[in-house]
Amino acid sequence: MIGRLNHVAIAVPDVEAAAAVYRDSLGATVSAPVALGEHGVTVVFVDMPNSKIELMEPLGADSPIAAFLERNPAGGVHHVCFEVADLGAAVERLRSTGARIIGRGEPKIGAHGKPVVFLHPKYFLGTLVELEEA
Repeated sequence: MIGRLNHVAIAVPDVEAAAAVYRDSLGATVSAPVALGEHGVTVVFVDMPNSKIELMEPLGADSPIAAFLERNPAGGVHHVCFEVADLGAAVERLRSTGARIIGRGEPKIGAHGKPVVFLHPKYFLGTLVELEEA
């Protein structure tokens, strides 16, 4: 079921400043910022040969990562994203194992324009997991 690691997401207080660190210090290629209103974040992606790093800042006070940044003001790893071939089948399989899916398990369109769901960190050893249909 699980495919390749798509990205590791890092919550940051300032996405432009964080992008500059990766671009200027490490010579990374960084995408332009994209505001994702439905998800309450602004993101940039740091391209790597085998994966990506998603840098994300809150988009408004109601952003789901605002509370994360209150607890971790400098930022930190927020979630990991794995690709799956069939998101619907993955959700069904996970439900059958007792996995907790955030929300109703209805996919939303993620930053890459593909359906995504999030899995509760209490089920995945303290790690928020995102699944993205490949």
